[in-house]
Amino acid sequence: MAPKHSPRFEKLCEEARAKVPECTIDDLLKRHSAGDKPTLIDVREDGEFARDHLPGATHMGKGVIERDVEQAYPALDTELVLYCGGGYRSALAAENLMRMGYTNIISLAGGYRAWKDRGLPLVTHS
Repeated sequence: MAPKHSPRFEKLCEEARAKVPECTIDDLLKRHSAGDKPTLIDVREDGEFARDHLPGATHMGKGVIERDVEQAYPALDTELVLYCGGGYRSALAAENLMRMGYTNIISLAGGYRAWKDRGLPLVTHS
């Protein structure tokens, strides 16, 4: 179940989502089945990623992505697909990366919850 967010936070996120390209789970799955594996970045908190995450994802939490992204992905045209729990934090992070000059940033609509709700595989840690 998605958490209840404050109206101002939701407004901020909706404004970011209007500026950021999104893809759906189906888009991502179609790309994977075609052999295209975009760079997937999990922007959730450390504990969320440690519990489980999408296969192939790299962790770069919302609190540090702007600080660390240039070291990991120096080319501004690198395609990065960001996801969080439901699509809000990833949209905010994506908007910031776009402001930093990154030109190929995508937010995964529905994020982790949409992936999990479909029963798709997760990398789990015990």
